[in-house]
Amino acid sequence: MTIKRLILSILTLVVVALVGSSLIGSLGQPQITNRLELYQTNLVLLATETSPPVESSDVTIDGEAVESVQNQLQQSVLGEDPLGTALENYQSVREDAQENLTDVEIRMASGSPTQYSNLIRQQENLLWQLDMQIGLLQAVQGETQPAQETWSALLTKLERREGGRAIAQTTTVLSNLWKEPPAVSDDAAAILRTNLDGWFQDEALARLYTVTDNETALTALQLNRAAIARSTLIKLALVGILPAIAAIAGSGLVIFLLVQRFTQGKEALLSLRNQAWETPWDAEIIWQVLIVGFFLMGQLIVPLLLSFLPLSLEDSTSRARAFYTLGYYLTMATAGLLVLFFSIRKFRPLPKDWFRFQVNGRGLLWGIGGYLTALPLMLGVSIVNQQIWQGQGGSNPLLQIVLEENDPVALGIFLFTAAVAAPVFEELLFRGFLLPSLTRYFPVWGAIALSALVFAIAHLSLSEVLPLAVLGSVLGVVYVRSRNLMAPMLLHSLWNSITMIGLFILGSGN
Repeated sequence: MTIKRLILSILTLVVVALVGSSLIGSLGQPQITNRLELYQTNLVLLATETSPPVESSDVTIDGEAVESVQNQLQQSVLGEDPLGTALENYQSVREDAQENLTDVEIRMASGSPTQYSNLIRQQENLLWQLDMQIGLLQAVQGETQPAQETWSALLTKLERREGGRAIAQTTTVLSNLWKEPPAVSDDAAAILRTNLDGWFQDEALARLYTVTDNETALTALQLNRAAIARSTLIKLALVGILPAIAAIAGSGLVIFLLVQRFTQGKEALLSLRNQAWETPWDAEIIWQVLIVGFFLMGQLIVPLLLSFLPLSLEDSTSRARAFYTLGYYLTMATAGLLVLFFSIRKFRPLPKDWFRFQVNGRGLLWGIGGYLTALPLMLGVSIVNQQIWQGQGGSNPLLQIVLEENDPVALGIFLFTAAVAAPVFEELLFRGFLLPSLTRYFPVWGAIALSALVFAIAHLSLSEVLPLAVLGSVLGVVYVRSRNLMAPMLLHSLWNSITMIGLFILGSGN
């Protein structure tokens, strides 16, 4: 064994330890799926009141027509019983959160207490918040007794727990508002505005203004809610109806491609025969680029260098975090591509089709077609994946940050990172270099599958391995058939940017 291979072997062990540790650590982290469901549910709740209060004499024929259209749109987007559906969704998420808490407590009993104590606190806070909101949903639907029981049980839990003071205060105010007769404290309005958001704040304040006969404040609140509800209906259409239409179109495209594959054989669009690249380097170069250029740089070297910066992310602004994320990614990409360049420069000029990027209609069609094809596949895999992991396994931390971010500048930076920086670097490495290199040792379909698996593992979340492997496979097929890096880069950019925009929209209603 040469010195170089010995060093690569040692670095590989280091990388395996780092990546393995990150994957194992993600096992105890919750997915973002439940949070996304709640955010969409909250948008639905905001859209439940689309018409402001008006006097009967003010209603005109045109006004009635407009209201009829609004009602039809509201029913098609929100369903027949949005409040009942919202209550079911919140109760379902609560059940999942309780199961997650139980799982973490079991692991804590057999592991390090400090490793799981933060997770337990997070899950407990989530459960307290959900119980308070579930009680309010019950109360608004006239289920006053179940609501009081929910709030009473929550207050009993909070008496035995440290923290949760704000939730206890808010729960007490809510419970008093729905008692007979209602009781109102002097600071009730301030507590509700401080500790509740969106629909939950509006419903609580509406109850407060009703029991205190504050007609002026109630009317102003109703007018504001109606305006917000109309704009929210448009948001729900964007995050619900449009993706559904795209998924239906994608399903039709998948069926067409499969039928064509079986009827036209080698001439079909999905045919991968005779598509291998001429690869001038051996497995050692592939090994070197992957271990040193991607994993070692991304997991050890770049984070170590950035740790010397006089910056505390916990105390920094959202814009600083966004710039840090972009800086980290650009630094990692630059380092990785430099390793790639110096690893293969002695083989220049490269054979035909290596790293080819052309802006043309064919690349555009493959990119957009690949996105439509990926949609139904990813939706189906996500359903299976959710059953496997049951809300655990971690998620990309950037998703949660974007979901809760309100600064448009920070959001723009995060969008650039996800929609431009990530697709360019990852497609150059995984599709531009790794996939073609593997065709020297594997059939094309095997190279696609293996490169997709490495791509999925590189994101360091166990719950994302299966869906990202599917996405990576679609990216691989698109690149193999188009022979143009523009196509997978466009597909990757569309996937990331549309996901991010959906998160922006969901987060804007909470």
